[in-house]
Amino acid sequence: MNLLITILCLTLLLSIQTSSCRSCNFPAIINLGDSNSDTGGLSATFGPFPPPNGETFFHIPAGRVSDGRLIIDFIAESFGLPYLSAYLDSLGTNFSHGANFATSGSTIMPQRTPLNQGGYSPFSLDVQFSQFSQFKSRSQMISKRGGVFKSLMPMEDYFSKALYTFDIGQNDLTLLYVANESADAYIPKAMEQFSTVVKGVYEKGGRYFWIHNTGPLGCLTYVLVRVLRSMPELDSIGCAVVFNELAQKFNRMLNQTVSQLRKDLPFAAFTYVDVYSAKYSLFTQAEKYGFENPLRTCCGYGGGAYNFDQNVRCGDKGNVGGVEVLLGKSCMNPQRAIIWDGVHYTEAANKWVFNQIATGKFSDPPVPLSQACHC
Repeated sequence: MNLLITILCLTLLLSIQTSSCRSCNFPAIINLGDSNSDTGGLSATFGPFPPPNGETFFHIPAGRVSDGRLIIDFIAESFGLPYLSAYLDSLGTNFSHGANFATSGSTIMPQRTPLNQGGYSPFSLDVQFSQFSQFKSRSQMISKRGGVFKSLMPMEDYFSKALYTFDIGQNDLTLLYVANESADAYIPKAMEQFSTVVKGVYEKGGRYFWIHNTGPLGCLTYVLVRVLRSMPELDSIGCAVVFNELAQKFNRMLNQTVSQLRKDLPFAAFTYVDVYSAKYSLFTQAEKYGFENPLRTCCGYGGGAYNFDQNVRCGDKGNVGGVEVLLGKSCMNPQRAIIWDGVHYTEAANKWVFNQIATGKFSDPPVPLSQACHC
């Protein structure tokens, strides 16, 4: 009888815990990152990405480097929240349920070479944190005006209840190759910067962190085309081994950094998401999941195995016989492609990856997105 009572009590306790963890009820999402989660920041600042970007879902360019939605869009959908407005976008924005500070070309570490000289976004992770800090204080000042101003700003307590998502690092790794910098020297500095920003967010009230590692860089077309001249070692599916090893090195150090953050900030909930493994499994089993030619660019130019020319990007036009024509065209079936423009993923691939990581299968701790508050 005592054993039966004990079992019933344990079952009830687990039931209560599971029930409470089913509804983290994040009222807002705050995102920091690069083009993998940019919903319009760089586009609003330096000019829109041209068609056919956005063609699949939005049917017009929507500030995203993809034919449709990104993983961050699916995250917002899963909580019944609106798509995140870019902090840098001044037109038609609604910050009542969070904001997106990510911009395409962003890096963890500040860079010296400007974007218009082939460099990176000026909105590195430290700048994004500065923008977030301003957003937190100024949004409440604006909200006090009432009316439409209040309706477009987040409630004050949302900042402690929001889910904070991070997806950044890919451009730092590209930089290491282009600038021929030492990964052993650069990555530890990047991790210090990353940790500083996360702690800054914590000091501003953030408690729930969903952190993506970086994907298999060596499977992206822009990397393969750039490095094929040097004849790098390719793995069994055609990805550049040296670049994937670099990504894995970065990810190991990011995982260690998150582990240390758990110790330093014991009242926060950290979920480390192995996006690398999810994406690599898609490349290796593309046909099984309904995709074709996994390493071939959908929106590109030049045909061939990769359909990618770094001088003619998706949406670029050119003069042919005295007539301006679209050179960087979309493929016939983006829903069957993984790589959109040689650098980024299609909506179909983003959705597939989201469906995998949302389950907790690729997370540490292994909790689903819906339980990212670790309640």
